Amino acid sequence: MNKLFRKIAVLAAPSAAALMLFAAAASAHVTVAPAESTTGAWETYTLKVPSEKEAATVQIDLRIPKGAEFKQYEAVPGWKVTIDGNKISWTSTGAGIEAGQFQRFYFTAKNPDTAGEIAWDAYQHYADGSLVQWSGDEGTDTPHAITEIVQAASGSSSHSHGSANMDTGAKDSMSMDEHNAIMENQNSTSSVSPLLYIALGISLLSFLLAAIGLLRGRA
Repeated sequence: MNKLFRKIAVLAAPSAAALMLFAAAASAHVTVAPAESTTGAWETYTLKVPSEKEAATVQIDLRIPKGAEFKQYEAVPGWKVTIDGNKISWTSTGAGIEAGQFQRFYFTAKNPDTAGEIAWDAYQHYADGSLVQWSGDEGTDTPHAITEIVQAASGSSSHSHGSANMDTGAKDSMSMDEHNAIMENQNSTSSVSPLLYIALGISLLSFLLAAIGLLRGRA
C-alpha cells in the first residue's frame, strides 16, 4: 500500500507544479480597476502592480487611453511621479516592489464622453533592466486592463468612486464600500491565457488516468 501511495505521489507532482504555475500566472498581472465606469465620470482608478520576478520593479509607465483625461494622483511614499503627455510614470526612489510584493497606485481620470471599452497599456520596468509590456489583447500572456465605459444615466453625477471635485477643491476620498467594490472588480478582470487552462486540464487528466491504471493493476 505504501508503494502505491508513493507511485501516486510521484504522478501527482507534475499536477501540483501545474497548479502552482497556474496560480502564479493568474495573480501576476498588472491591472487597472474598476472594470466598469460611466461616460464623463471623474473616476478614481487603482493601478495594481505585482512583482513576478526575483528582481524588483523600479518603474511603471501607464498610458492614459484615448478619450480619457488624467487629472490627479495620490502620492505614494518612495515613488516619484512624472507626467509626459498621456504617459504617467511612477519611479521608485527606494527599493521598489520586491519579489512577492505588490503596490497599488491611485489616480483620477475623466472618462470619455462616449460609451465603449478603453484599454490601459502599462510598461513594467525591473531592476535587472528587463521590461514587461502589458499591452496585449485579452487572452495573451501580457494583456492590458480593460474598463467598460457605459452610458451614464440621465441626471447622474459626473463624479464616481469618491473622486475629487476639481471645481470646488474638495479633497479626494474613498469609502470602504467603494474600496471593496474596486477590489472585487479588480479581481474579476484579471485574465489568464487560455493555454494555461489547457495545460492545467491536460496535466490533471493525465494524473487521473495514470492513477486509475495503477489501481486497476493492483485489482
